[in-house]
Amino acid sequence: QVQLVESGGGSVQAGGSLRLSCTASGRILSRYAMGWFRQVPGKEREFVAAIRKSASDYADSVKGRFTISRDNAKNTVYLQMNSLKPEDTAVYLCAAGTTWDYWGQGTQVIVSS
Repeated sequence: QVQLVESGGGSVQAGGSLRLSCTASGRILSRYAMGWFRQVPGKEREFVAAIRKSASDYADSVKGRFTISRDNAKNTVYLQMNSLKPEDTAVYLCAAGTTWDYWGQGTQVIVSS
């Protein structure tokens, strides 16, 4: 089993930055693909970014603004979010596994204009 705990969410003005963290326990993080998704009430969960070994992938809406990285020694994956926009407001969830088998509870990000 893998347990994922996100942190780092909060409120920020448009143009600001936040860094989200997701720490895994139970299994070695380096074995898994890791990703970030986001969800707004009433909308489907949206892919944000993923990292597999050293290769990363991003949604078009966040390319050039967000960066995903991992520290296997700390069993942690990060999402650095820069140039935040009000439309980035959502609950951000961390996921792990080939088919996103494991999920965290999420951390709220609010971007005000």
